[in-house]
Amino acid sequence: MRGTLTTRRVWSTAVLALGLLAAPQVVQADVSSGVISAFRGQLVISKDELPDGKNDKETITKIKAVQLKELLGTKNDDVVYWHFHYTAFLKQLGASALKLEFMNGTKLSADQRLDGVDPKSNVLSGDISINEDEGLAAGKTYTVQLVNAKDQVVATTTLVMK
Repeated sequence: MRGTLTTRRVWSTAVLALGLLAAPQVVQADVSSGVISAFRGQLVISKDELPDGKNDKETITKIKAVQLKELLGTKNDDVVYWHFHYTAFLKQLGASALKLEFMNGTKLSADQRLDGVDPKSNVLSGDISINEDEGLAAGKTYTVQLVNAKDQVVATTTLVMK
């Protein structure tokens, strides 16, 4: 009996840890108003966090240089996985939760909910992992958009999943 209880605790801890790793992480970013203005309404997809420059002009140039329009996935057990960093320059504030939607034309292919959003922040940053089993397909182009509870798009980009 004691061994079974310990085994259950270990499995419960492992399942909880995997769930936390798979959950999208939301971080509010500290960015200057000039940079925010340049990217307002855009969702910037990159491999890592966005770089800083000496001034707004240099920061904007560096962000544009790391911004991805195509995302290469990795195959694991016959399923393609994509992992990326996003920075959303929100055009509308006030939401404490948002949904990241992957649209193929007018059809929703996949989505992920982002909780814990600061409703006063106009820049949101985090990491996303998503795979084919969630509805995406390699070779397709998606409009990736952040949507609030009123179904208003607050940031968007186009991304080809490779």
